[in-house]
Amino acid sequence: MSDDTREISVDYLARVEGEGALFLKLNGDEVEDLRFTIFEPPRFYEAFLRGRRFSEAPDITARICGICPVAYQMSAVNAMENAAGAVVLDPIRELRRLLYFGEWIESHTLHVYMLHTPDFLGYPSAIEMAGDFPDIVTNALRLKKLGNRIMTVVGGREINPINVKVGGFYRAPLGTDLDALKDELRWAIDTAAETVELVAGFEFPDFTMDYEFVSLRHSDEYAILDGRIVSSEGLDIDVTEWGDHFEETQVEWSNALHARLKERGRYHVGPMARFANNGDHLTPVAQVAADAAGLRPGESNPFRSIIVRAVEIVLACEEALGIIERYVRPDPAAEAVEPRSAVGHGASEAPRGLLYHRYELDSSGFIADTQIVPPTSQNQASIEEDLRAYVRGRTHLDDETLQWQLEQAIRNYDPCISCATHFLDLTVERAGRQ
Repeated sequence: MSDDTREISVDYLARVEGEGALFLKLNGDEVEDLRFTIFEPPRFYEAFLRGRRFSEAPDITARICGICPVAYQMSAVNAMENAAGAVVLDPIRELRRLLYFGEWIESHTLHVYMLHTPDFLGYPSAIEMAGDFPDIVTNALRLKKLGNRIMTVVGGREINPINVKVGGFYRAPLGTDLDALKDELRWAIDTAAETVELVAGFEFPDFTMDYEFVSLRHSDEYAILDGRIVSSEGLDIDVTEWGDHFEETQVEWSNALHARLKERGRYHVGPMARFANNGDHLTPVAQVAADAAGLRPGESNPFRSIIVRAVEIVLACEEALGIIERYVRPDPAAEAVEPRSAVGHGASEAPRGLLYHRYELDSSGFIADTQIVPPTSQNQASIEEDLRAYVRGRTHLDDETLQWQLEQAIRNYDPCISCATHFLDLTVERAGRQ
């Protein structure tokens, strides 16, 4: 190794949801090699879904992620109902959106307050931050608890909800069950708006990227449950056309497939993409908060994604309260869905971005083939390109500073392997230095 060569190697990202690594090799000021690696062994969900009944998909896929199980359930039921040609009535759809907003509140709160804010305030974790900023951590815990309560009331429990089924729900909550959440949601709207103001005041690196933002788009609302797949570069397709425009490829350094647009390559999913493509559908308080924070659709500094997530917490709380205030209990709680030999496609917006499912069913309703494309696999190429671009011009930084900023750059995406605040344990090797 020459005196101009420098390697930064992360063999294991500790205390994360999943197992990953990072390797960076610099030759002088040039990035010679960079790999963001997910080496967690394959879990084979797509394989063991084959041969199972179509009705089992929501419960099985919910186990893929303990942070965003509702996302997997909603994409699964969307796909199964698409295959059957079934359409649920508005009361069921509204209840599904409420459940989903509960997940957005708890997941975004976890990321914004506990995983990302310590980076900007200079703390290694939320535990150390709590000593100096007890109100921030207290609000975080209360907001997250509210999201979990919504998931429990609607979904049956806060982790891996058990009340979701193809066609609707096993049981619809009573209006009184939901009314008990109103006061807490009113508090949450105000607190979430204050959170936007807080994070908008952070110091952000001067760093922007040229992204193609891909998300769902709905004509009447900020897309979360369903919609068309659109991009900032003009893509506008039905979910059933996914395979015509997207493909998954394998790279030798990752057990997670990379997704790419066949026409143009890498793309970006998540809050910034949703905001770019749905910013005209923000709720009133969320719009005011976004304007005050200086956000505009098309925001391309990934470090400022924390502001967009905070705005989405406001939106989720506003939407949840609105759904409860106009709630009509669906009766029955589920539509009858009869399987048929068909291919079903479904997508929804997980907290981390677009989540696509495809199922091939036989005439008896058994699953013959499955494809599940999670947000993190779609963002892997963008994460690597962000790191590559960020390092250029910053190779003069000392090891500790560079490590800290690379951690932030990865955490901008809230990847599914990011479940701890301080997760990069970097080994830095500098040739010719003692």
